[in-house]
Amino acid sequence: MAELTALESLIEMGFPRGRAEKALALTGNQGIEAAMDWLMEHEDDPDVDEPLETPLGHILGREPTSSEQGGLEGSGSAAGEGKPALSEEERQEQTKRMLELVAQKQREREEREEREALERERQRRRQGQELSAARQRLQEDEMRRAAEERRREKAEELAARQRVREKIERDKAERAKKEPPTKREYDQCRIQVRLPDGTSLTQTFRAREQLAAVRLYVELHRGEELGGGQDPVQLLSGFPRRAFSEADMERPLQELGLVPSAVLIVAKKCPS
Repeated sequence: MAELTALESLIEMGFPRGRAEKALALTGNQGIEAAMDWLMEHEDDPDVDEPLETPLGHILGREPTSSEQGGLEGSGSAAGEGKPALSEEERQEQTKRMLELVAQKQREREEREEREALERERQRRRQGQELSAARQRLQEDEMRRAAEERRREKAEELAARQRVREKIERDKAERAKKEPPTKREYDQCRIQVRLPDGTSLTQTFRAREQLAAVRLYVELHRGEELGGGQDPVQLLSGFPRRAFSEADMERPLQELGLVPSAVLIVAKKCPS
């Protein structure tokens, strides 16, 4: 049974003649399936219908064969010249096989494109996950660096405060060494006077008053045992034991070390 040539079959399936010839030439006339693969792969190319500039026989670097010449020569020659004509039934059967082949190629192409689309989607998701993970790591690194910076600043602040406190303490210690503590100034003095009979007198004097004021107070308030206000009295300090002289009577109480308080003992003054 006679069959259509590859070029005729492609034309029967609806491909433009120029596109079919180009497909056959570029696939080296390896058959209709190779040509159909090329046509389906390049059908969206903008230059798919542009004619080849290089003579068809020289595309693969060789002279065209007689079969290539017969299949690709112009439309002036009768298609299938020298071959018996196909009956209508045979032509329909062959066209049916070609259409089934086209459908199969189309399914294969769709499956391939679907697989490629799935692979691209997987790659897109994987890249998205990697990008998200990278952003998460970057954010965590930034948060960790910020926390470390806050800890460092806090430690430096605490250290600075400690240094200030230590300096204040050192300054206080140095001042204490250089400056003796200031004694408190008292304006008054509380004097307790013990009389020979065991009783005591207590009176508050000004710190600048002379010791003679204390002796006068005692002489005015002493009991009968000391002879009323007749005999002079002798004032003694309790500890350390000290007898105050007539010269001491003119000295202030604070100068004699009796401020802020003191205990004095009264004794009869021995006649000189």
